[in-house]
Amino acid sequence: MNRWMKLVVPVALGAGLSIGWNHLSGGGSAAMAQVAALAAPPAITAAIAVISPTADNKTAGWVKFTAVETGVIVVADVTGLTPGKHGFHIHQWGDISDAAKGMATGGHYDPAGTHHHELVDAAHPDGTPHHAGDMGNLDADADGHAHLEETILGVSIMGPLNPIVGRAVIVHAGADDGGQPTGNAGGRVGQGVIGIANPAPAPAK
Repeated sequence: MNRWMKLVVPVALGAGLSIGWNHLSGGGSAAMAQVAALAAPPAITAAIAVISPTADNKTAGWVKFTAVETGVIVVADVTGLTPGKHGFHIHQWGDISDAAKGMATGGHYDPAGTHHHELVDAAHPDGTPHHAGDMGNLDADADGHAHLEETILGVSIMGPLNPIVGRAVIVHAGADDGGQPTGNAGGRVGQGVIGIANPAPAPAK
């Protein structure tokens, strides 16, 4: 590259950058909004935990979470349970490496440090300050199938308010009676990590 080319190339690059910036700034708020839209990732509005059994259990199913203005809608469908109520909660860690007992998930998700458990259900979605992971009970029929739909407050999918993606869902052997510190629901019969879900899954064929 000769001396003249060495001078021309930087000048041309600088002029191009200047023209590009002037074009954006000259376009006003509309141009800047387009740049911001390209830079911002899409909001995560749906999550799912696929439930697998711990040792000597047959628990299976899924728990889906959908963000709405009023909170997070929870829809759970679980099989392989004994008939009756089973406490289920969001737990601290998304670690299901303890396939035998599910203890690697830690305790109830309690980012605010309330150290207080609350029996949360569809009729009572909120109360005194409590674990963000409290979700009440699944109620299994005679065939061991439970379906639940409710809205929980105080959490988000991946927003600034107590995000749940990367945590775990635990299904317990017995009913959550609302007692302290965690509802007296017994052992852990099912577990699953909460991951990002497709907000618009393809229809079944």
